[in-house]
Amino acid sequence: MPGRRREKRAPAAYPRTARVNEVLREVVAEALERLADTDDRLRLLTVTSVDITPDLSRATVYLSSLPAAAIEALTEQRTQLQRTIARQVRMKRTPLLVFESDPAVAHGLRVEEILRNLREATDDHDVSGGDDAGTQ
Repeated sequence: MPGRRREKRAPAAYPRTARVNEVLREVVAEALERLADTDDRLRLLTVTSVDITPDLSRATVYLSSLPAAAIEALTEQRTQLQRTIARQVRMKRTPLLVFESDPAVAHGLRVEEILRNLREATDDHDVSGGDDAGTQ
């Protein structure tokens, strides 16, 4: 097989952006926890995930809930959070942080509500169906 080249490359099982997303999620979550000690508006925020663009210039930080007071506080603390990332993560450029409420949480709550309504409807139907059978 002299004509074939054998490349000894490991398969890319875990893409670069996924690794960066996870590192940024950890760093931002720790930084928000520290900032919450001094700013009550940042309490009870949970970083669910981070999604960075392929060019690593912009990172969307998804939070489980995002009250108006928290949006204001995050806007004020954005540069501090980016500085923290610059110190802790070795990157050519620090991405611009954008904060959004996680749509997956809202979808999950909606699914739970639908299931709860179905369960209640089934329970109501069983109770009324059982009463009708006993009165005949």
